[in-house]
Amino acid sequence: MSLPEDFSWTDAYLLGYAPMDNTHREFVAIVSALLAADDASVAGYLEAFAKHAEAHFSQEHEWMEKTEFPAMQCHIDEHNAVMKSVREVQEIVAGGDAAQGRSLAKALADWFPGHADYMDSALAAWMSKKTHGGKPVVLRRNLGLRDSV
Repeated sequence: MSLPEDFSWTDAYLLGYAPMDNTHREFVAIVSALLAADDASVAGYLEAFAKHAEAHFSQEHEWMEKTEFPAMQCHIDEHNAVMKSVREVQEIVAGGDAAQGRSLAKALADWFPGHADYMDSALAAWMSKKTHGGKPVVLRRNLGLRDSV
């Protein structure tokens, strides 16, 4: 399996709802640390990720319930599937297979951009509309785009 060379924060992940963007920065940092962890550190980073994900997903769930977000159930189902995988991999890592923790981190690094682009961007727009009365404005820098002139 090839691991991403660099799973780090980029402004491409900004969604324009600060509480969500801040949590996503933490998500990226923890997954990145798990990807780079040596065998002795995998279980600790995996536990840190599990705690982060529980709080992260619970916060989004609360926002969705409070504001009656239309796509709530499919969003929650996706979070539940991630947590199920995390718990399963924690058991495997506890049994001595640290490589599976890094495999999960690779899967999370692959999953996150699509989840953020589709599910979380819709929630961020919804939350901005509900809390600020309009759509979010996102200024992204350093995306590696070339001048077209």
